Amino acid sequence: MEVAPVSSAPLDGVAAAAGLADLPPLRMRLAARGIDATTLLCLPAVAAVLALFLYPFVYGLILSFEPKVGGLFANYAKFFGDPFLYDTIATTLRLAVPVTILNLVLAVPIAMRVRLMRRQRLLTTILVLPVTLGTVLVAEGLLNYLGPQGWFNRTLVWLGVIATPLKLTNNYWGVFASLLITGFPFTFLLTLSYVTGIDPALEQAAAVHGAGARRRFTSVVLPLILPGLAITFCLSFVQAFAVFPSAVLLGAPAGATRVISIAAYQAAFEEYDYAMASAIAMIMGAVQLAIVAAVLGLRALVYRGPVGGTKG
Repeated sequence: MEVAPVSSAPLDGVAAAAGLADLPPLRMRLAARGIDATTLLCLPAVAAVLALFLYPFVYGLILSFEPKVGGLFANYAKFFGDPFLYDTIATTLRLAVPVTILNLVLAVPIAMRVRLMRRQRLLTTILVLPVTLGTVLVAEGLLNYLGPQGWFNRTLVWLGVIATPLKLTNNYWGVFASLLITGFPFTFLLTLSYVTGIDPALEQAAAVHGAGARRRFTSVVLPLILPGLAITFCLSFVQAFAVFPSAVLLGAPAGATRVISIAAYQAAFEEYDYAMASAIAMIMGAVQLAIVAAVLGLRALVYRGPVGGTKG
């Protein structure tokens, strides 16, 4: 007597159901892949970056290759073929690089001193006060203070130090002073955060072994904050390179302080050549990216890792 085979389909269904029951919930599986509620909170920020940065950048890049006259690269050829245009790169670098370096040179010793003071918050507030004034107010203040009839020149003339007022505005030095004042608070705050992140026990251990203040700084503190200073340099440089109000109000927009941002503004709003303005903006971004990449490349020779802890 033959026995009919028993179908395995019901058993397979039961096993599959049991397997699904053993699986963790979808929420846990997504969290294991790094997708959780915290990650989802970043989606609005990602959307804002795409809307406010990526789309305008791509649009400007495409627009730069659509010149009014000529071929695909006509705008770029026009820029690099006209000394009045491409000299703005060197002019901007002559302002941005020295200002950034001087801000770092000033910020490091001041941050080293402030971190040891009892009223650190009060002093920090005083030092970062210029950033709340804005570039235009700082420029107006410098015009009233350093101008030909400003307090500084009038005081020097009254004391007999000089016979005629010094020309400290509407030139390179007026823009330099403005960038220095407005850029220092930003550089100082970043430097202070790196300096205060160093464990005091490291300096104390060096002092126990006979290292003086200068030796402790050069052998202990500086190597630890150097990677952080590279990041500070990049951020401060990008801020200074984008100079526009200071160059217009305190400089000579058609002469010694005709920076690249002025060239882009004139192309867009005086010549109404938005394609050329976009090309200049792309060149401006490329120069900044090249400097930042060079600095970060040098930083990688010193330290490879996250910018945090005692590494500054």
